[in-house]
Amino acid sequence: MFIPKWLLAVVLVLVASILGWSVMVAMGRNPLPFPDPGSRIFTASSVEGKDAVVALLERYGGKERLRADSAQVRRSIMMDGTIINHSTPAVMGLVGGADACIGLVASDPAAAAADAAEFLQSKGFRAEVVQDVEPGMPITFVLTDALTGSCINFRRDILHMMRSQK
Repeated sequence: MFIPKWLLAVVLVLVASILGWSVMVAMGRNPLPFPDPGSRIFTASSVEGKDAVVALLERYGGKERLRADSAQVRRSIMMDGTIINHSTPAVMGLVGGADACIGLVASDPAAAAADAAEFLQSKGFRAEVVQDVEPGMPITFVLTDALTGSCINFRRDILHMMRSQK
């Protein structure tokens, strides 16, 4: 049976690509922006502090996946979903000074945040929905006394986050 060389080359490239992707996923370094597992966000005291923490994480095996900076927030998104950022004082004021955040992915961040606030309120906690912290970014925050010094945000998946900045 005759197999064209071009077909054999295409199959080999495809197999190598799938194998490479599988190895990266097994190592926790999925090169694709999906599936998006959400994020855990930590705020640095300065841009230099953010850069230093990112360098430290890389020194211990972390890897920066991408930067998603805006005029208000400088952010480094790591391969494991951890985000190290530095926010302007105005942004920090809008989120009640919360310097850490649990980021959850939702197709409709505003509706998900409203639902989360209602859920937390039903459990006896205060919860407030805050939108438009970063104009142009599809992120909605829930400020709640269920967390100390932290908040919850709902955002679109990383593909939409990247698109919103263009």
